[in-house]
Amino acid sequence: MESAEKRIEEIIAILSEANSSSRTALKHETPLQILVATILSAQCTDEKVNQITPSLFQKYAKPSDFASADKQELEAEIRPTGFFRNKAKSIINASKKIVEDFGGKVPDNMEDLVTLPGVARKTANIVLSSAFKKAEGIAVDTHVRRLSQRLGLSKEKDPDKIEKDLMKIVPKKYWLDFNYMLVNHGRKICMARKPLCPQCGVKHLCPSAKNFYSEAELNP
Repeated sequence: MESAEKRIEEIIAILSEANSSSRTALKHETPLQILVATILSAQCTDEKVNQITPSLFQKYAKPSDFASADKQELEAEIRPTGFFRNKAKSIINASKKIVEDFGGKVPDNMEDLVTLPGVARKTANIVLSSAFKKAEGIAVDTHVRRLSQRLGLSKEKDPDKIEKDLMKIVPKKYWLDFNYMLVNHGRKICMARKPLCPQCGVKHLCPSAKNFYSEAELNP
């Protein structure tokens, strides 16, 4: 098996062709909306988040709306996404900081975004790529973490360390799309419990495929 540096261009070429979508599945129209939706998506499916955000964003259109929200009321509105108390706290406090420190506008750079309560690099990367088309890193969610390890792109478990490994080998021109490539592939093919390795376009580049299937099953 070649090194990750030598395999990455072929992996990207195959996954980009197989996964045409290069944007988040979270529905949004503004930087604030993708910020809130991403916070809500923690330990929750995008589909569930998309079910509650239309009415939520109609009621809370600006950072000042969320900043002045009644916490218990907001908790009730986002309850279906799970961990609703912590999420409501993060959304309200992040919105307050946006109003007080950033003139009511969601920051468009990593340095400022990660100062917002409840916003780590993963969320910041998604906001930057989805709202501002900026690539300051690679968002590492559960799919990216799993596939990075299976494909031998990183041996780390910590998302920030995985991101550093990916940034070393993934050409920067692909940073905006790389998260979406792995997320889409992780949902359709490389699932957590039983990946569909025989159907995988990058199985010949994956050191983990043999852990799930025999050579005969991989290459019938």
